[in-house]
Amino acid sequence: MTLSTMTLSTASNFADPDAAYRLIVEAHRGLSDEESAALDTALVLVLANHIGDIAVLREAIALARRHSIARPASPDMTLLKDHA
Repeated sequence: MTLSTMTLSTASNFADPDAAYRLIVEAHRGLSDEESAALDTALVLVLANHIGDIAVLREAIALARRHSIARPASPDMTLLKDHA
């Protein structure tokens, strides 16, 4: 087992964070709740694989859970802004 050398980046890496958020929202347009949940699951798995580091994934999950509990009605890019 190797130690993680990667850390979770909470600063926005997007030149236009709002455009990234709109892209994600648009991907859900026209989908049923079930299809939308399936899209979210697939996207999370693709991005988790892209990260490829279990420690960073754990940190990202913990951050997302804290944010979801604190702001259940605000699932947006403020997750990154609040923790940068």
